[in-house]
Amino acid sequence: MAGALYAYVAGEDINWDWQNYHDYGAFALVHGRFDVDVAPGGFQTFLNPLVYLLPYVLRHSLSAPWWGLALGALHGLNLALIWWVTRVLLGRAADAFTITAAVLIAALSPMALSEVGTSFADILTAIPILIGVALIFRDDEDGGRRFFIAGLLMGAATGLKLTNAVFLVGAGVSLLLVARPLLALTAFGAGSALAGIVTAGPWALKMAREFGSPLYPFYNTIFRSPEAPLGSIADTRFLPQGLLDALAYPFYWLVGVHPSSESPFRDPRFAVVIVLLIALVVTALWQKREVLTLRDRRLIILFCVSYVLWMLAFSIQRYLIPLELLAAPLIVLLLVRLIDAWREQAAPERPSRSVQVVVLIAAAAVALGSQPSDWGRRPWSDPYRPQLAQALQQPATFLMLQKPFGYLAALLPEGSRFYQLAEIVVPIVPGGVLDRRVRSGLSDPLPGGIWALYFANSRPDYQPRLELLADYDLRIDETRPCEHLWAPDKVEVMACPVVRGAISAASTAGLKPASRAD
Repeated sequence: MAGALYAYVAGEDINWDWQNYHDYGAFALVHGRFDVDVAPGGFQTFLNPLVYLLPYVLRHSLSAPWWGLALGALHGLNLALIWWVTRVLLGRAADAFTITAAVLIAALSPMALSEVGTSFADILTAIPILIGVALIFRDDEDGGRRFFIAGLLMGAATGLKLTNAVFLVGAGVSLLLVARPLLALTAFGAGSALAGIVTAGPWALKMAREFGSPLYPFYNTIFRSPEAPLGSIADTRFLPQGLLDALAYPFYWLVGVHPSSESPFRDPRFAVVIVLLIALVVTALWQKREVLTLRDRRLIILFCVSYVLWMLAFSIQRYLIPLELLAAPLIVLLLVRLIDAWREQAAPERPSRSVQVVVLIAAAAVALGSQPSDWGRRPWSDPYRPQLAQALQQPATFLMLQKPFGYLAALLPEGSRFYQLAEIVVPIVPGGVLDRRVRSGLSDPLPGGIWALYFANSRPDYQPRLELLADYDLRIDETRPCEHLWAPDKVEVMACPVVRGAISAASTAGLKPASRAD
């Protein structure tokens, strides 16, 4: 209910990645378009599309706002799982107050909130990760079955979105401290390997057959596909500049500085975890005794290993959502342990009234100190329903000269072809698989003709690459008017007719085709 309500209040999801490749990936999977089109979502087109299938089906099967509410309700299940994880982790200290505190902290997690009701996969794959965490921290003696199931869930999350591998590794390292580590690691590893093969294997096999690399176009220094540059494709914008900068990230987030995200947010959770951990270490040294249980230490290991791997690999805030949610029960747990350590008498079976009050006040402070990101929304009163001009209502070939246009594949006439020519990270290799596909499609014209897609009023540093048309002996037809579409964020899109007969790149760069408005 909370997830559905927030999705309704926040509005219709129109995030950039949905416009670029989330929607297209699932569309292509459903309609068998991967062997017809050429990277409408840029190089992200080649990521495993399976994880985007459910948001696509809901969005294109239900009317607005019902698809958003359904997706938000699904994402809201993370709060139910935080309730369960908190009960498992706190044990005897879990009562209505401590559980409420953890759920409150999790409910206002800034990155998780920003993805409620959207096509992003981070919050969706957090669900199996949290279930896996709950299973590996239960006390059941079941011969390793719960570790196997946890491995299945976390392996599936990793197969669907490879960035989740950091949590898989963190969970595996934490199992070194269980009573029978070899059994636990064997069961967990078997489950994760099986699920990873099932969820990622078919797509990896397809990429290997078509492009010579199971992870095409990534890690091409290893796989050396002739269709991709021999270099590393990695977004390094958010990585810290040295150790001190890395240590400062949680405190940047505390005050609203966001070096790990394009979109502003504020999050005190990780700074609070660090402060509480330092306080507990000082307490243990001062009192010369253990203040954390073995299970507490396992949780801290999982959290810290996953966090460090995340920072070394990406430092992209959205990818940290499982830990952002898991920080809620961790904060409550550390706070309870810290208060109990400084009490004169032994800790009671249940937290005292003073502990309950402190925990709730701390939870409220963390929740109120949070501010979610915004990846782009529209009011549900004005859902995105583009109107197509008469000239665009027949199957045609669409040449994309900018991004993001992938979402248009599901909206333009069925049977159309979509070729992204302007991808910079993984450009089309002359004579390669994708280049031959473009030339083959152009030689077999569709009844609607050929159209170039680009934004009408692009900023100076992001002009449409009209000169790319010359590579295929094409040019904008100046004798016919361009048509107009409106992108979800109300930016004007030009659809200009294209004809054979290339002109010089210099002439193309200065070309301004006529439009119906002109």
